[in-house]
Amino acid sequence: MAELQTEEEQLEAIKRWWKANGTSLIAGVVIAAAGVFGWKAWQSYQANQAEAASMRYQQLLSLAGQDELEADAMAQAQQLIGEIQDEHGGTLYADLSALLQARLAIADGNHAAAMDALQGLIERTERPYLQGLARLRLARVQLADGNPDKALATLEAGVPDALSAQQANTRGDILVALGREGEARDAYRNALRLVQEGGQPVPGVQLKLDNLGAEDATL
Repeated sequence: MAELQTEEEQLEAIKRWWKANGTSLIAGVVIAAAGVFGWKAWQSYQANQAEAASMRYQQLLSLAGQDELEADAMAQAQQLIGEIQDEHGGTLYADLSALLQARLAIADGNHAAAMDALQGLIERTERPYLQGLARLRLARVQLADGNPDKALATLEAGVPDALSAQQANTRGDILVALGREGEARDAYRNALRLVQEGGQPVPGVQLKLDNLGAEDATL
């Protein structure tokens, strides 16, 4: 009897515990399950978004790779750029689409639109390499647009070391436009040194030095 009473007491204790805690336990299980489901749903959504961004970017690359864009193709490219930047903002694809947007604008002779695209990328990207690349391209557009002082200021805002040879080369171009040939020679020499040390491909630097008539053009 004592054993039975003990079992009955244990059963009653379990019932009392379940009555006091069962609801919260079930709620906890439901919340945990919902959390797992929500996380998986979020991961699936992110994967779908990444796939959509990738597909749009590939379409954009295909259009931008054409030798000449007809009006319809240009309109399609601009639509894709808008979709990528609006629906996938902050992604690598959005940043890369801004670079293509600038390239297409330059091909279309619209320097203002190219500069707007590059400046926007500089201001919003969190990727130092792409920010530096955008600065380099913006400086070149500004130079081509007849604003070497602005180009120099843009360049001096800084680029990553991986782009230092290109930066030095572009700096030389800007200094030539400003009539500062001695400094331009130094910039081109620096570009050649960086090419040799880091293997960064920057064609035509030696020719630029030769055109300046530098007696010791080679390193």
